[in-house]
Amino acid sequence: MWYYKAMKTGGTAFDEHALGKQLQKARQKAGLTQQALCGRANLSYSTLAKIERGAIKAPSIFTIQSIAVALGLGLDALMGSATSLPARTLSTTKSGVSFIYFDVNGCLVRFYERAFAQIAEETGAPADVVETAFWHFNDAACRGTLSASDFNVALAERIGASTINWADYYLAAAEPIPDMHELVTWTAQNYKTGLLTNIMPGLVSGLRQLGKVPALDYDVIVDSSEVGSIKPESEIFEIATRQAGVPASEILLVDDTRSNLNAAEKHGWNVLWFDYARPEESVALIREALRPAR
Repeated sequence: MWYYKAMKTGGTAFDEHALGKQLQKARQKAGLTQQALCGRANLSYSTLAKIERGAIKAPSIFTIQSIAVALGLGLDALMGSATSLPARTLSTTKSGVSFIYFDVNGCLVRFYERAFAQIAEETGAPADVVETAFWHFNDAACRGTLSASDFNVALAERIGASTINWADYYLAAAEPIPDMHELVTWTAQNYKTGLLTNIMPGLVSGLRQLGKVPALDYDVIVDSSEVGSIKPESEIFEIATRQAGVPASEILLVDDTRSNLNAAEKHGWNVLWFDYARPEESVALIREALRPAR
């Protein structure tokens, strides 16, 4: 979780040639050609080839994470001797925040429009009918009171389709927001970091396996389908506060939904709104707010 700083600032020794050799060795051990790994990691051939040659100085953490996930490795295993890394040093912001929770859908990934459009195209149901049906059952599925299989049956019946596997559409459509991935990686280097998400069973692990959510060792993951409560309900914030292990006044929630932020404020949390229509601006504001106290 500390690779971003090491690679971007040069504050820690980083050897791109050593990384290239490590990556090539890991790829060959996995029995993959460069083309095969590119397909798994969703990279261009030229990018991977340059990284293996050591021709790209400090490749982005998002790219390295994608490669690690495609190879079934953690960042430690992939980086190997390419870096000389310090232990994580935890900080506190000027406002006293020491723990940051990030929302997933709408903050780390986008998916709604693409998934609905794909289902509409394949089933013949109008896109607005698909979206309305989805939202009709979504809360129950995210709360864990409706299983993933039952959600699929209900959604299919509602739109007149024979079968639906929502997880397949969701994971295929989920589009990472790179600026936020870099921010989360940087945050995890400096603060206790967690995910707090309204999501259906199994989708957090699916996103992590595909590299669509940063592959970090989060301090806490509060998955609504596992805890039986969704934002903006009080219970999920009470659970998240206990799991964070710090006072409510030291917790910050980054979320794209105003009602969730209002609920977090009522529990004594700090909040920041992420505008997914303007990710670069939002990330700049969040990063400024997270500047460690000196």
